[in-house]
Amino acid sequence: RLSHHLIISSFLPKAQHTFNTWKYRHYFEFDSLKSDKNISVRCTLCIGRKLLSTSKNSTSNLRKHLARCHKNVKLTENPQDPPTDMTAVKLDVRATGLSGAELKKLVAAYIVEDMLPISTVDSESFRCIVEKIPTKSGVKLPQRKSFAGYLEREYDKMNSNLKATLEEAEFVSTTADIWTVNNKSFMGVTVHWINSTLQRNKAALACKRIRGSHTYDVIGAEIEEIHSSYGLQGKVIATVTDNASNFAKAFRVCQPCHLESESENEEGDDEEPTFTDVIEALSTASGDAQFSLPPHYRCASHTINLISTSDVDKDLNSCGDSKAVYRSSIAKCSALWTKASRSTSASEQVEEVSLRKLMVPTSTRWNSLYEAISRIITIPLNELNPLCVKLGIKCLNEREYQFLKEYCTVMKPLTVALDILQGDECTYGALLPTLTSLIKIILFLDASYCMLQAIKTRFDAVLDSQEGLLAAATCPKFKLRWVRDEHRREYVKELLITECRKAAPATENTNVSQIPDSPAEMDFFEFQNQPSESFSAEKEVTDFLRSGYELEILNQFPNLKKMYMKYNSPTPSSAPVERLFSLGGLVLSPKRNRMSDRRFEKLLLMRYNHCFSPKENNKT
Repeated sequence: RLSHHLIISSFLPKAQHTFNTWKYRHYFEFDSLKSDKNISVRCTLCIGRKLLSTSKNSTSNLRKHLARCHKNVKLTENPQDPPTDMTAVKLDVRATGLSGAELKKLVAAYIVEDMLPISTVDSESFRCIVEKIPTKSGVKLPQRKSFAGYLEREYDKMNSNLKATLEEAEFVSTTADIWTVNNKSFMGVTVHWINSTLQRNKAALACKRIRGSHTYDVIGAEIEEIHSSYGLQGKVIATVTDNASNFAKAFRVCQPCHLESESENEEGDDEEPTFTDVIEALSTASGDAQFSLPPHYRCASHTINLISTSDVDKDLNSCGDSKAVYRSSIAKCSALWTKASRSTSASEQVEEVSLRKLMVPTSTRWNSLYEAISRIITIPLNELNPLCVKLGIKCLNEREYQFLKEYCTVMKPLTVALDILQGDECTYGALLPTLTSLIKIILFLDASYCMLQAIKTRFDAVLDSQEGLLAAATCPKFKLRWVRDEHRREYVKELLITECRKAAPATENTNVSQIPDSPAEMDFFEFQNQPSESFSAEKEVTDFLRSGYELEILNQFPNLKKMYMKYNSPTPSSAPVERLFSLGGLVLSPKRNRMSDRRFEKLLLMRYNHCFSPKENNKT
């Protein structure tokens, strides 16, 4: 209230400050200056803080309001009178102004968060706005060069804080991808971890310019260098990428031992085991494998997208009956998309019929074909065909229209699964329950056998992976509820108990029931110490499976909590790094194509990590 009082007093002449000296002024808050004679205030006693108008020189309106609306309230006079010396009041106003550091931080947040050019600080109109902000004496916004230096220092500070945070994390995961724009390629990497309060966190580590061909050795070297620069050696549970062959080969070649991802290959064929002469391998080692990478998880969203496009397209084109109707219906839809996207009048005619614009499928957006077709079939056929006639394109017949509707019915479960797996809060533990439900729904719909086979083939290395099973089983909302087969449920439970023993601290693992001192004659006998740890592990798992489904339940089970933090640190999708690139497209706009690669990376990382918004920083 004092700040409101100071603002009001700054507008009033020395002899005219009736409201300031009124004994009940503390029941009202200043809102705005309406004119030279009137001000607007809000009553703090009214529900919703009613807006009232009063004169600067009279409080009669406010007295009447109190008497009429709050007659049952026992009013108390303001115990503290405001200073009568207006010079002192103005000094207080200046004392509450922003410091130079606060002003720079606010402007930096505006420029970085809204992805504006740094030259904004040199804009005359922008500086005029900033000058209206109350600041302490002598505070001015720096020019572009000085402000750029300030951003550099803030980036270094952010980077140091991130490294310190990651040093405390026991388990992390990363996502990686390559983005090409304006004939430049950038390697993007994000990191994800779960802290001790079970809050999921994320940050961008790099969006680094890479030159030359994107070969597996270049990719492997860049990823390892980025991991090393943040001290992540030995902490990365897995790196998630798309299904590109160069990424797959980088992780297959650059891993020190056989891991789950090594069994993944483009065709899914089993390979015969090979035996290597260790001495020969060491003597002929080349520079290709001078680094090692963490386990490789393929992006589940990208894999599902491949099923919904490549595999389904191949299946529909393999049968003569479906091939004809599939090709003709998609061709007519493509003609409609092309017409509506290239002609303003055509787009307006479509909007008149459907009340929405059509969506055009793109190769870079998952689910785009499904969403584009879904938008078309919302238009009844008796309205769609007259529209096609107006636009001069071929009409859909009844069979083609029904095919599109059936296509969307069958594809919808895939799109729902894809959206779940690329969600911000999705953990790796959601992957197997999602795939299990997806398979069940496809079986219920009696959909194409090819789609079911494609899921089992492309996710063959995942469906029975121990990492996926443990990630799902340690999620309180899943546990073992998604496992329908009784034998598999028992297997996962035993797996939980085994891992729980490993996760237990060494003091628990070595805890045994000691035999008390006995008479000398008992030394003749040899007794086996009875371990007590196995029972505690079984009890912890059993109690956990019987507990509730809230995430906070894990705090009662320390070993299972540690397992959850480990196996759920990876994301099932590489969507986080894709979102990094989406922001990159806004930062590296055509008007800013002369920006240096390093400055672009710093501005992008500061934006993704919310450098100037601490409340949002690192939250997924």
